[in-house]
Amino acid sequence: MDLIATKLNDVTPSLTLSITEEANRLRAKGVNVCGFGAGEPDRQTPQHVKDAAIKALVDGETRYTASSGLPALREAIAEKLVADNGVAYDIPQISVNCGAKHSCFNAILATCEGDDEVIIPAPYWTSYPEMVRVAGAEPVIVPTKQENGWKLTPEEFEEAMSPCTKMIILNSPSNPAGVVYTADELRALGEVAAAEDILILSDEIYEKLIYDGQEHVSIASLSKELYDLTITVNGFSKAYSMTGWRLGYTAAPEPIANAIARIQSHSTSNPTTFAQYGGIAALQGDQGQVNDMREEYEVRRDYVYGRLSEISNISTVKPQGAFYFLVNVGKMGLGSVNLAEKLLSRYEVAVVPGAAFGCDDTIRISYSTGLDVIKEGLDRFEQFCRSH
Repeated sequence: MDLIATKLNDVTPSLTLSITEEANRLRAKGVNVCGFGAGEPDRQTPQHVKDAAIKALVDGETRYTASSGLPALREAIAEKLVADNGVAYDIPQISVNCGAKHSCFNAILATCEGDDEVIIPAPYWTSYPEMVRVAGAEPVIVPTKQENGWKLTPEEFEEAMSPCTKMIILNSPSNPAGVVYTADELRALGEVAAAEDILILSDEIYEKLIYDGQEHVSIASLSKELYDLTITVNGFSKAYSMTGWRLGYTAAPEPIANAIARIQSHSTSNPTTFAQYGGIAALQGDQGQVNDMREEYEVRRDYVYGRLSEISNISTVKPQGAFYFLVNVGKMGLGSVNLAEKLLSRYEVAVVPGAAFGCDDTIRISYSTGLDVIKEGLDRFEQFCRSH
């Protein structure tokens, strides 16, 4: 008798987390590792957010809430979505989850199964295909081109579709490439989806980290037709440095929202109660720290781009959002896992192999760390590149 469900046979552990764990193991032994692997802000959670959670604990807010979250938090999310994203959702359409990763998982479980196919542009965030597989559906990976800025084109979308296509996953700004889709680009992709009633999972967790004066666009805001097909995912981890708080949310057409609520009622129940009070404070409090962080990351991005552009045997696209560079290292002739292992063991620099994102000729470098670490790490990385 097989002890493990067969649907997990092709589900692999997260390479992102494994690299971070190995880097932490080396640090514990006293090794001076320059870490470019982390997918979390290096700033602390804003003090007023922490204070709100502490007050909730002191006030005894430690009991269950509704499984989809505190009404006050869902109301604050609804107000945020109108103000920032131009989309209006009623409270029953919003579900607060245990992080945006959980939000994505709930959305996929609620809508995909069996013979369903889910289109995922590559490079992709490492967990999307695995979530689809756990749901019993089939991920359809569509490679994008560096010369197109790692953006999916409508033609590539159409070519990947089949009668089984149920959903497409879009991530803007994106992990790992920092891709930001314009309104026109999203509208063109939306037209393809709408023509075949294909659901859109729009992961917008990095929306506050966007550069060069560009504006974030939520695809659900572009038309009523797209609103009715879109599940918007967002959360608190990136904008408010709340990675460990595990707070995310979905906003979706009511039938899908109801399904997500049913799943959550039988899995996690509500997210941590006092953390939800922190979420309310994050949305309703001073947004100055969010803006300061974005400006700081833009400075780091410009510095890293300047340094990487000077290395002859690699190439990259200047990211327009998030806090990552996807670096093409194909000229070195090493697989990304092999390259990352050598870089860590010989030069004490931690990066994430592009194999984790469906793009084995690349590595991901995160600049969500201090400039001193960035400078030292890039010095070492440049030495590595020159030796290959």
